[in-house]
Amino acid sequence: MVVDFHTHIFPEKIAAKTITYLEEKAHIKAFGDGTEEGLARSMEAAGVDVSVVLPVVTRPEQFHTINQFAAQLNEKYRHKQTRLWSFGGIHPDSADYKGELRTVKDLGLLGIKLHPDYQDTYFDDIRYMRILDYASELGLVSVVHAGVDVGFPDNVRCDPRRIKRVLNEVAPKNLVLAHYGSFAMWGEVEELLAGEDIWLDTAFTAGCIKEEDFLNILKKHGADRILFATDSPWSGQKETLEFLGDLAIDKDDLNKILGQNAQKLIGQAF
Repeated sequence: MVVDFHTHIFPEKIAAKTITYLEEKAHIKAFGDGTEEGLARSMEAAGVDVSVVLPVVTRPEQFHTINQFAAQLNEKYRHKQTRLWSFGGIHPDSADYKGELRTVKDLGLLGIKLHPDYQDTYFDDIRYMRILDYASELGLVSVVHAGVDVGFPDNVRCDPRRIKRVLNEVAPKNLVLAHYGSFAMWGEVEELLAGEDIWLDTAFTAGCIKEEDFLNILKKHGADRILFATDSPWSGQKETLEFLGDLAIDKDDLNKILGQNAQKLIGQAF
């Protein structure tokens, strides 16, 4: 089973406008149209069995709409062979973060997505640390955008040093750092984060990371806590699979990365 642990979709009525806006802001070209149907077509072409959808709550008042949509998406795909499986989201300015995290749990969502840049909050802010601590208590997976965001390149709100501080103070369980620990900061990832009790996903690394850097982190961190991910539609699923397949990675380790680790982390979804 191949599991893409990091994808995004948008409601069909706003997908085209949203993709155009983000392309212009980040100076990148999307690989897909950002719709549910577009992701399903990409999965079929690439041979991806499950895509984990990660919604971002950019304003506190979006919480209920986004998480209800996530729960409905999961129900729609629950018994399908090719599946989309959505996490939930929460904003650090939530007036009742514990209540909202319990709602995420009660909706059957297995995790949350945090995005320090789009939520304008540094990762070591107490609001995030409280969310991570309680999410750990509830058994939720927490996925966070880490490193440079190409749309906000001048102010990195989640870098390896801030992440290290959070690990030391909170020790969150089941924390997934997107973009292989921190996008475009992989030397610091190898130095400060590789080997810690965290998960790394491979989102938006194809064509961006040097093979040497990828393999150095893999060697130090181990293959058991690395997750295949693309950041679709911002990176292609087929292209990322080819990128990983071309690296000098042991076959058993590659199978762990492509799907076995995800099944271990969120087995309830399969």
